[in-house]
Amino acid sequence: MKEEQREGMAKLLINEKHRKGHINPEIYGHFSEHLGRCIYEGLYVGEDSDIPNVNGMRKDVVEALKEMQIPVLRWPGGCFADEYHWKDGIGPKEARKKMINTNWGGVVEDNSFGTHEFFELCEQLGCKTYVNGNVGSGTVQEMSEWVEYITFDGVSPMADLRKKNGHEKPWKIDYFGVGNENWGCGGNMTPEYYANLYRRYQTFVRHYDNAAPIKKICGGPNAGDYIWTEGVLKTCFAPPQPGGDLNGYMDGLSLHYYTVPGPDWNHKGSATDFNETEWYATMAKAVYMKELLERHGAIMDQYDPEKRIGMMVDEWGCWFDVEPGTNPGFLYQQNTMRDALVAGVTLNIFNKHCDRVKMACIAQLVNVLQSVILTEGPKMILTPTYHVFHMYKHHQDAELLESYIEGNKTVGDQKVQVPFLDESVSLDKDGYVNVTLANLSVNEDAPVEISFMELNPKEITAVILKGEMQAHNTFDEPEKVKEEVLADYELIDGKISFTAPAGSVISFRMK
Repeated sequence: MKEEQREGMAKLLINEKHRKGHINPEIYGHFSEHLGRCIYEGLYVGEDSDIPNVNGMRKDVVEALKEMQIPVLRWPGGCFADEYHWKDGIGPKEARKKMINTNWGGVVEDNSFGTHEFFELCEQLGCKTYVNGNVGSGTVQEMSEWVEYITFDGVSPMADLRKKNGHEKPWKIDYFGVGNENWGCGGNMTPEYYANLYRRYQTFVRHYDNAAPIKKICGGPNAGDYIWTEGVLKTCFAPPQPGGDLNGYMDGLSLHYYTVPGPDWNHKGSATDFNETEWYATMAKAVYMKELLERHGAIMDQYDPEKRIGMMVDEWGCWFDVEPGTNPGFLYQQNTMRDALVAGVTLNIFNKHCDRVKMACIAQLVNVLQSVILTEGPKMILTPTYHVFHMYKHHQDAELLESYIEGNKTVGDQKVQVPFLDESVSLDKDGYVNVTLANLSVNEDAPVEISFMELNPKEITAVILKGEMQAHNTFDEPEKVKEEVLADYELIDGKISFTAPAGSVISFRMK
């Protein structure tokens, strides 16, 4: 490394002796809604499709997601959840009810992907299940019977119905969301009204004697709506009771936040045609996640200082204008290096707030918003965001380590400034230290030195994702943006020196 580069070098200091918290694997979760081509065509093509599948699930997509180590999948929505009636999606497919998807594109939903198909998919993926119930247009009985249908292993009307439909043994619900965005598409409720409904509905999300406990998630705020967080917790928070649930009425409170660089929701900006000003506006919106977590977390601390209740950021990611010529209700957008940086920064923020953040689900899994996979008929491509999740997967179930960037500065333009570099560091169960680093500058490389309190690394692997700011993969060029080995680093006296190119994401794994 040149001497002039060393003078402006940022120093990443790691105290591998100070473990600051546990990084739940579910922080790396995903979201699948009956929206556009996420489920139909993206995940599910049906058993009779010419596209290779196992019980209707695309083999190529499932294998890619398994390689990425998807830990949890949320379904069926989203806004769709509060108009979804689960009995429409069980039984013989030719007899299932058809409906209009009023939230997303006004297309016919034939309910061929329902409860049995979702659990089949999760079994193939080897991931945990997150089911979102219907509070907006559903009843307490409907929600209670759904839980019974899925989880009860005994004699009951719903267990008997499940067996009649071909599944003798129950499944496991790991997480259950009681409603979705009930401040908006889920009913336009006030926080106090929803909170009282939550208290009632969650009562009947039963933990049957022979079933694994279900973690219940309360519908939390939209972005910076701190009044909602305060109102909901004030009304429905209950401290743990002797002999009762460890966390009272809830195990998690959701948070939804989308990175929208445009001036408003009607002008969100193009996914691929943007300039440096829009790049930095997007980075600033991504960095804002830190403030949201800390301010909502401070409210939660007033009620739950022991942090038993997780903050579940079960919808996050970039939201741009749809690709030209596509159905506006399908929310199909491309995915560039800008999305990769948003993913890298956001996941670093989640890691560093793992004392409160226990789950997060990027929106959405395939063909919708900031997806990790795009499909077109039998073709499939991995997006830059996929590669970030793949690079970060070793953080799952690891211990957060204390880290700090000395000499970090800000970059940007006249309107916004963001950190030059952003990082998180963990120690996994195999004894490896995992470092993930993002360079938020669109045009300035960053010389970096990594140093440890005691570790003198002997075994090092490094991977980089880089490209021009608008670089993205297409079905004609599926590997324009992909992970590459980073071999250009120096190890001297236990310190690692390298250059992080502008707009890149890098991971080191060492012991």
